[in-house]
Amino acid sequence: MAIFEWIFLTGFGVLAGVSLTNIIQSRQQQSRLEQAFYQLLEVENGNVSLIQLAAAARVNAELAKRYLDTQVKFFGAVPEVDDDGDEFYRFPKLRRWSEPEEWQ
Repeated sequence: MAIFEWIFLTGFGVLAGVSLTNIIQSRQQQSRLEQAFYQLLEVENGNVSLIQLAAAARVNAELAKRYLDTQVKFFGAVPEVDDDGDEFYRFPKLRRWSEPEEWQ
């Protein structure tokens, strides 16, 4: 009977470890996507393509597409095509305001 308990506890520990690893990896990917997205908005003057986002965030294209689709809907971005035939999204321009004194 002790062998079954050991196998159960070992299996449960492995499952918990894998689940925790997946949660941490998912949060890291989400964080990289957010950082890359806002950096691209600033650097590229509001123009972001899927491949730029996936490469900058170092995530797979499917995950980057889901994230970008959400941002497109939220911000009302407009799809456009450049001279080379590559699709990108034009987001509203970032407007920098001076920071309030209490933030400094």
